[in-house]
Amino acid sequence: MSLAEVEADLSEDERAGLELVRQSGGIHQSDFWKELGVSSRKGSRIVENLVEKELVDREDAVYDGHNTYYITPTARDLDFRLLMAGDMLSPFIGEEEVDANSDAFSQWIMNLAYED
Repeated sequence: MSLAEVEADLSEDERAGLELVRQSGGIHQSDFWKELGVSSRKGSRIVENLVEKELVDREDAVYDGHNTYYITPTARDLDFRLLMAGDMLSPFIGEEEVDANSDAFSQWIMNLAYED
């Protein structure tokens, strides 16, 4: 089943929850249900369904001194195409500073120029 088909089968609350997670980039479950305006129980069910459908990831977390979960979009939601030039990943990805006069940067820029 494609991502579009999975998303088409979501309830209105699940769609709103998925959009909240995507827009925030990540949210604690204790804030998730409050932002959606649903009970904590309903919020938990929404998250469980989204995790089951592999649309979000859930990790144990401590927030304001309480055990909760941190909900993030799955990696398949991330669009890495903007970081690519042909088959080269942007030299700006990483820990070190990039020299704008370096060969790696020049090569990446040249690949951008020749993309379709």
